[in-house]
Amino acid sequence: MENIKIGILGGSGFYKLENIKIIDQIELDTAFGKPSAPYFIGEYNNIKLAFLARHGSKHQYSPTEINYKANIYGFKKLGVDIIISFSAVGSLQEQYKPGDFVIIDQFFDRTKHRDDTFFKNGIVAHVQFGDPVCPILRNTILQSSKHTNITIHDKGTYVCMEGPAFSTRAESLFYQSNNFSVIGMTNLTEAKLAREAEIHYATVAMVTDYDCWHIGEEEVSVDLVVKTLQTNTKNAQKLLINILDNINFENFKNCKCGNSLQNAIISNLKEIPEDTKNNLYEILKKYL
Repeated sequence: MENIKIGILGGSGFYKLENIKIIDQIELDTAFGKPSAPYFIGEYNNIKLAFLARHGSKHQYSPTEINYKANIYGFKKLGVDIIISFSAVGSLQEQYKPGDFVIIDQFFDRTKHRDDTFFKNGIVAHVQFGDPVCPILRNTILQSSKHTNITIHDKGTYVCMEGPAFSTRAESLFYQSNNFSVIGMTNLTEAKLAREAEIHYATVAMVTDYDCWHIGEEEVSVDLVVKTLQTNTKNAQKLLINILDNINFENFKNCKCGNSLQNAIISNLKEIPEDTKNNLYEILKKYL
């Protein structure tokens, strides 16, 4: 399992690619509970990948119900050190049209009920999060996107709301007036935990609709989102293959994401409870 290099977060059918051979299906348990679904292990040109459906294999978990800690820790147990997250979002600006992709560089947190840190129960760490997306991975995605016919925006701010209801118009207008780019319900929580787990993380935000700030557009509905999402999924699969064709793992060796805990752990590791140490072993082992 240590040879699994890349984790993919997305929808339940995202792993069904002709060019990627599925070789295994792994159900994991963690100290934080079970991940959302089994990990499908795939192989492409000698690169092993682990796919996970963040909302569950039957899309049964709302954004608040997702066990983000188990999902990210499960990737860590599998040996994954790079995660590419594909996620549906609403547009907050005219230029981000349905069907466009935005390679996120910033997040704005509007969540309320998330357990979004591994560091509690006797251990405290404060990771750097000013630049919440891995720059090496983001650049790799941008370079790979040049070989597609997808409209790609090279940066943008993702507002992460709690959900599952969409925004009120007042909220949407507030985000739009602050020049935020897109809105979604999942990726900031993933990004925080991935940084704590020293995993390189980046988001490909797939625009499905204009959020309700856009007076005159069809109001956000599940039917509208699903229709655009089907097209976006096909484009995301094409982009993923291009990323796998272009990725150079050597470029990640000196990236700070892989050592984000080096100067972040405040607690004395010799004094943290044994249960906490065991629960976080995959994250802490190189520091113990």
